Amino acid sequence: MAARLSWYRAVPMQPSSSPHKLAGLAATLRSSQLFAMLPAAELQAIAGFVVPVRLAKGGYLFREGESSRGFYLVQSGAINVHRVNAAGKEQVIHVFRAGETLAEASLASPTGYPASARAVEPGVVLLIPKAPMLELIAGNPDLALRMLASMGAHLRVIVGMLDDLTLKDVETRFLNWLVRNSRGATGGVVRLPGTKRVLAAELGTSSETLSRTLARLRDLRLITISGKVITVRDATGLRARLARNLGAG
Repeated sequence: MAARLSWYRAVPMQPSSSPHKLAGLAATLRSSQLFAMLPAAELQAIAGFVVPVRLAKGGYLFREGESSRGFYLVQSGAINVHRVNAAGKEQVIHVFRAGETLAEASLASPTGYPASARAVEPGVVLLIPKAPMLELIAGNPDLALRMLASMGAHLRVIVGMLDDLTLKDVETRFLNWLVRNSRGATGGVVRLPGTKRVLAAELGTSSETLSRTLARLRDLRLITISGKVITVRDATGLRARLARNLGAG
């Protein structure tokens, strides 16, 4: 198996018929919105053919243009899905984390994966192989509709990313990110979903530029920072600064 799947620093693990392990895989599948409402029997069927894949940090799950082996569910860690432009610059599309699925659209694509996927944190993903999954979808209209809804959600993420990248500077992009992620946060506390380097890549900048932006907002007493935790001290001032940067104030 490992020789056939030539992934850099990705280690396919053998599927198990152990009832305990199958129950664990079924529980992971149910944690995803895509599979949450499936009957137990169908979850068990999918658990029987998924392939767990262990990834070291920096390991590639797939590269743009590779033939689709199936799609994936993140069990642990974080997966950076990106493309590289003609100038050689990497543009992050999204960072997928535990419970999220990715590459569903490749099931129906004859051109393979439309982007590359690399682990930014070590972890395990579940490969849901193409052939048995397509067979299951053919007999399950509800699952097919859920797949379409999941792909629609990914499209909204990409549209949102394009909107963010049209904002004129890094500070404005970060403020927009912070306002969006602090909605409903208890005490205005936002925990970074990964490292600052990962967030910088999502914002289309360098970690050094992001650090300077954070320091400036901290000096303005709009936020405080402790490790991976950002606390919004002045939500009104933060939104006013965003509005001013956007030319609305």
